[in-house]
Amino acid sequence: MTAVLASLAAPAWAQDTWLQVEAQSNAPAAIETAREFAGQIDGVAAFDLNNSSWFAVAIGPFTPEEAAQQRRSLRARQLIPSDSFTTDGSIFGEAIWPEGGVETAQADTLGEAARVMVPEAEPQQEPQETLAEARESESLLIGPEREALQVALQWAGYYDGPIDAAFGRGTRGSMAEWQAANGYDDTGVLTTQQRAELLAQYNAVLDGLGMANVIDSTAGVTVQMPTELVAFDRYQPPFAHYEPRNGADPQAKVLLISQAGEQADLYGLYDVMQTLEIVPPEGERERRQSGFTLVGQGDDIVSHTEARLENGEIKGFTLIWPAGDEDRSTRVLDEMLASFETTAGVVMPDEMGEPTEDQSVDLLAGLEIRRPELVRSGFFVSRRGDVLTTADVAQGCERITLEDGIEATVTAADAERGLALLEPGQALAPRQHATFREGVPRLNTEVVLSGYSFEGQLGAPSMTYGTLAAMEGLDGAEDVRRYALEARPGDAGGPVFDNGGQVLGLLQPEGELGRSLPDGVAFATDVDTIEGFLSGAGLTPSTAPLGEDLPLGQMERRATDMTVLVGCWR
Repeated sequence: MTAVLASLAAPAWAQDTWLQVEAQSNAPAAIETAREFAGQIDGVAAFDLNNSSWFAVAIGPFTPEEAAQQRRSLRARQLIPSDSFTTDGSIFGEAIWPEGGVETAQADTLGEAARVMVPEAEPQQEPQETLAEARESESLLIGPEREALQVALQWAGYYDGPIDAAFGRGTRGSMAEWQAANGYDDTGVLTTQQRAELLAQYNAVLDGLGMANVIDSTAGVTVQMPTELVAFDRYQPPFAHYEPRNGADPQAKVLLISQAGEQADLYGLYDVMQTLEIVPPEGERERRQSGFTLVGQGDDIVSHTEARLENGEIKGFTLIWPAGDEDRSTRVLDEMLASFETTAGVVMPDEMGEPTEDQSVDLLAGLEIRRPELVRSGFFVSRRGDVLTTADVAQGCERITLEDGIEATVTAADAERGLALLEPGQALAPRQHATFREGVPRLNTEVVLSGYSFEGQLGAPSMTYGTLAAMEGLDGAEDVRRYALEARPGDAGGPVFDNGGQVLGLLQPEGELGRSLPDGVAFATDVDTIEGFLSGAGLTPSTAPLGEDLPLGQMERRATDMTVLVGCWR
């Protein structure tokens, strides 16, 4: 018997209790099965199942007490399968049989006390093993079979002890609790049939998923997958993409990993995968000598990646699943981990797959790269790597990163002046840090703005050339200066240099002024304000008088080595 579990909203009958006896993969088979049961039992109906292509055959509705009694009675007469189980009907969609729906089926019954054509007062008891017989049959179980029962009891919420095949007080107590909850005498020793029922309940969560071995001869990987939900779509090295089938949950996906490589490549893959949207930032991270585990837990999805390195081959998989469906995702993951096998000497070629029109710098092997919600520029202001940037980075960011994913924290901020100071989470030794210009620059001085104009897409800052247009802001503010240059949002926070490579100011975002400015107008916080801010934060800024102009190449190298990409993650 198969059954499909889901967690979607259900019709009104979800408030009742049903006895589910069968599940079929298509409507005609479900209707035929329902008719066969209805030949001996009243109250039979067939339903489609929410979020699935399967159909259920069920009897009811009952009160919970009636459902338990009916299950015992019908099983005693062998009218329903031994692994039939009660359900609240939350997985049921529309009734597909009988014609006219469930209300018709109920109207045809003989009343509340006679929904089935079975005498209920004195039903024949199902032949059961005695306690001694149950102990004897249990003694024949081997270790893995005993562990499987503990796992099933744990999954059902009755057992929280170790999975050790030892049936001690904890295991016996959980068995008794399960027996009582399922209408049996709570002896603490499961009969052969009860063991089968417990395991059937445990495996029912996989019904309708089509768990089956998938052999990918290109990737050199064999693993069980939910084949009713996903199917092969394409190769984009190092991934084989198994995308959702039509009508399946669009968030259920599987990736197979296959590439040639050594430990450095394994570690590189570990780092790169953490930048992908399919690996939310929260979750377990473990990098080992010859493998890694990545768990991502987001609002919409959870993902689990396993990869291992053996004999110059990196292979593994990623399971992506809708959040909030842990019962199924945990079981699917267990099956994938237990079944994962590799074919030695077979890896996906690097040139596998065809280029497509949707190629983008925001994609890696067909997967979307996770991007910060706000990108700014910044620049080093100390030998130890402190970074000066705009104040908006300090407002509402759950996480702040510098280029190469280095975590940073805000050590000082001044929203009024638009400044924030960041301290990197690891020791840095920047090639260059800012030297601020002493004295007052002349109007129309040529300047160079260094910033990540394209928010990191180019991998390095861009240089924008302009002039000093005014010594104050539009409203007469003396802590900013106006420049004639074409800046983009990603440039905000970048340093403005004179031709000698000394810093004249920090570019502010246009939106801070609360108005739209003409093209070619930009404002930067001046040196005096910056020096006061840094001194208040415990730093002594480097300063120097006007110097000789630097050659263009030297100027650009200095600016590039000093400018930092800053990401705000919310």
